[in-house]
Amino acid sequence: MTATVQPTLDGNVPTPSQSADYETWLAIVWPVFIAAAATGKVFTCYSVADEHRLPNPPKPQAQWGRLMTLLRDEGYIRTAGWACSDRPTTHHSGVRTWRGTAAARREAAA
Repeated sequence: MTATVQPTLDGNVPTPSQSADYETWLAIVWPVFIAAAATGKVFTCYSVADEHRLPNPPKPQAQWGRLMTLLRDEGYIRTAGWACSDRPTTHHSGVRTWRGTAAARREAAA
């Protein structure tokens, strides 16, 4: 049985808070993170996800980190340092910060 999403009163269809499968989720979030990397600004995973209201992956505890590893391994981002997380549930714990590479700028321009 497929669940349907009820549109809001203004006609907008809300985005789901969690994606059903990893590949679908990756297809949604990948271009957003490439665009964030292409700016050359330092960012955290959460800051991009929160700003763009991205859905959670099927396994949020593991797959957000996996996304960042894939982006790094593909050469789109590199480590920029550490910061205190602004995610409300982490109590300001340390998180890695990222900066985009020239490859991300080329990908976003294509």
